[in-house]
Amino acid sequence: MQGLTKRQLQTLDFIRHSINQRGYPPTLREIGEHMGIRSTNGVNDHLRALERKGYLRREDMKSRALKLVESMVAASDAANNTTPPESFDADDMVEVQILGRVAAGLPLLAEENVVDTVHVDRGLLRGGRDVFGLRVAGDSMVEAGILNGDYIFVRKQPTADRGDVVVALIGDEATVKYYFPERDYIRFQPANSRMAPILVRSMDFKSTMLLGKVVGIYRRL
Repeated sequence: MQGLTKRQLQTLDFIRHSINQRGYPPTLREIGEHMGIRSTNGVNDHLRALERKGYLRREDMKSRALKLVESMVAASDAANNTTPPESFDADDMVEVQILGRVAAGLPLLAEENVVDTVHVDRGLLRGGRDVFGLRVAGDSMVEAGILNGDYIFVRKQPTADRGDVVVALIGDEATVKYYFPERDYIRFQPANSRMAPILVRSMDFKSTMLLGKVVGIYRRL
């Protein structure tokens, strides 16, 4: 994740606030008025920077086509300790517990597992209080953009669709992998061409082994 300047953060916050409050992004003129920028070219400079750094996607050059990259916005909030707009209140934020080592035999959110908490805009995380966080250890998902030391947000659920990135409890450790149910086994596929998949026989697989689906990621610089 690339860091943002103060003006880029202000632009990002204004776009997010508009989407949360109205359901759609602001126009170039509205962004300019909010930021005190008279030229639409000046507004586009900020939007291009946010797009280049991975925080926005645009179908074309019109601001109505702006789409927030939710995991990157969450990363920005965590890394920069930004606060939500004044019109937000505590109900707009959700506390996500960050887990350390998750061991078999312990409840998922047992006190022994929780090592930290972060507060995230509720609009950025589907699942609300059913979401927990994990710190990634290892390089098994590097080709999916999930790096060693990253924090992932996981929505607790006992099922997943084929190809989802999930967190599963295999043995005594939690692992993040792609989920592929096959005829006779469950294949947990790493996103690293140098690593082999983990295979669990269907008869040995239990729903309690699937801790949840990965729904977001943030990275501290």
